[in-house]
Amino acid sequence: MTSENAAMPKVLGLYETHLTVADFKTSTDFYRDVVGLEPAASFEERKVAFLWVNDRKTGMLGLWETGSGPLKMRLHIAFRMTAGGVQQAPAILRAKGVEPLGFTGEPVTEPVVLGWMPALSIYFKDPDGHSIEFISVLDDIPDRSFGVRPFSAWQARA
Repeated sequence: MTSENAAMPKVLGLYETHLTVADFKTSTDFYRDVVGLEPAASFEERKVAFLWVNDRKTGMLGLWETGSGPLKMRLHIAFRMTAGGVQQAPAILRAKGVEPLGFTGEPVTEPVVLGWMPALSIYFKDPDGHSIEFISVLDDIPDRSFGVRPFSAWQARA
């Protein structure tokens, strides 16, 4: 079966959602203290915070102070998938005429790893330019110093 005819691996669920907010600190405090979400990471210089929804493999909420989103996002949605599915997705997306993208919107041939989680991700845009992501949280130990780099670089770490 060719990639063009291959079915996309099954989406397992919605993993994350993001909100633009007027003040990320006020909103982070609200979602932590009022809603009861556990803080995952905060990047003060980017004015963004992430909070776990249940646990790190179940869901995440991202709070972005206006104008600080990845991929110059209009809206962003991430679908949880198996790691194997995320690895297969770039070839299948390409075969369907959709460009696989890295974290900053650059064309890629393989998924990237967000070291702080860590998670395997591939991004692409829908017809309206919204940022769509397939993501699989890895069982590996988080490594914030890794940044966001190709999966092959994650695998090659010493």
